[in-house]
Amino acid sequence: MTGQPVGGAAVKAFPVARSEARLLVPALMFIALVVAAVASLGTPLITSVATSFHVSLGSAQWTLTVALLSGAVATPVLGRLGAGPHRRAVATPVLGRLGAGPHRRATILATLAVVVVGSALTVLPLPFAWLLAGRAAQGVGLGLTPLMMGVARDHLPEERSTAVIALISVVSIIGAGVGYPLAALLAELGGVRAAYGLGLVVTAAALLTAWRSMPEAPEGRSAHVDVASAVVLAAALLLLLFLAGERNLWSRHLAVAAGLAVVAVVLLCIWAVVELRSTTPLVDVRAVRHPAVAGANLAMFLGGIGMYLLLTLITRYAQTPHGAGYGFGLTTFVAGLVLIPFSVLGFVAGRLTPRVRTRIADPLLLAGSAVVVGGGFALFAAARSNLAELFVAMGVLGFGVGGFSAAMPGVILAVTPKSETSSAMSFNYVVRSLAYSLGSAIGGLLLAAGTGPGRLFPDDSAYTTAALLGIGAMAITTLTSLALACRRSPGTNP
Repeated sequence: MTGQPVGGAAVKAFPVARSEARLLVPALMFIALVVAAVASLGTPLITSVATSFHVSLGSAQWTLTVALLSGAVATPVLGRLGAGPHRRAVATPVLGRLGAGPHRRATILATLAVVVVGSALTVLPLPFAWLLAGRAAQGVGLGLTPLMMGVARDHLPEERSTAVIALISVVSIIGAGVGYPLAALLAELGGVRAAYGLGLVVTAAALLTAWRSMPEAPEGRSAHVDVASAVVLAAALLLLLFLAGERNLWSRHLAVAAGLAVVAVVLLCIWAVVELRSTTPLVDVRAVRHPAVAGANLAMFLGGIGMYLLLTLITRYAQTPHGAGYGFGLTTFVAGLVLIPFSVLGFVAGRLTPRVRTRIADPLLLAGSAVVVGGGFALFAAARSNLAELFVAMGVLGFGVGGFSAAMPGVILAVTPKSETSSAMSFNYVVRSLAYSLGSAIGGLLLAAGTGPGRLFPDDSAYTTAALLGIGAMAITTLTSLALACRRSPGTNP
């Protein structure tokens, strides 16, 4: 993509030695994979947590929601620490040198230390409240993924960094597919504490890896976090995720739910105003308004809802007992194995995308990937009578998600200075977290609406209806991506 990055001139990379680079790339991948997998541990363990701690399923659901919430709040905060303040006064070459937090290495290590402590809290025989605290601490690690991208863009050659950033984005997606079956297997063999023990082991390994491999940020940079803005954002996201997770509230107390939704929107508006007036915003809202960045985030929001909706539909369908008249009655572990095609083909797409993007513009890759995900919805809607068809649909979904995730950073970073990599991608990851939460919630609401009186499971037709709505969401995502492609100036990808 041609044109100047938003906010000023591009800055040069600060490359590490070749031997160090060989260690840096796998370290970045490993850390991104670990934090994504650990955050996803809440998904397969909700039923086990409810049973082990004698709490309701709604309360147990918060072991997932609280991780998403802390991750959504931590992401822009850590992104700002990694990107430094965005000085708006004058766009000059100095601007690019002002901002990639001098404390980035310390931030990464401290964050992983928090994740390790949180992992320990989930393993120790403590009350349920401590488990939630531990899960919140684990969720903070989700904010590290944009920092991994910032490290890659600062310390690797341009062509290499682009490919590595794309793979980091993909790995952060397929981490759920890796963590789900392992956690489910350990839960069946040794209980919920054993499953969370996996998180403690891998996060400790990630901390050691970061300590050995993370380089210092370039000199001459500063960082400052607007605490008031972070608090307002946290309150807004808490309400949004609460509303996404509390399905009964919408069905039984619609007025209350609508009122809380209005409050959440007002808080987000207040946050945007605070960000616009701040000299050191968490996210440069003016930059987010750039057509390429805004369009990419809109595509991420719509596409993320659709992607997680299909993931929810397939895994829930696979676990539905035969007595419902459909489904396969799979255990949590076996249902987790259905995610293997998702992870494998997602990684394959991530590896192929950097090669393809030399010939095809990133927005067109987004559009193509959205079409692939829509194809997964179509397969699920038309053919789900045997388990093999679910594996195929999950594989198609994984390939589409992998390509979408690998192409997304290119659209945003093409108009973003190096110093703002972490901050720009952190906002995109907040959008993604909200989209995934809404996709899961919408799936639950649609299936609940298709559940007849006195029935435990929804009608089979409810899955078809949800799949058709998913096709619509991916069609809009495709059109949004094509609109981005039409706005591009002639040229090649960076």
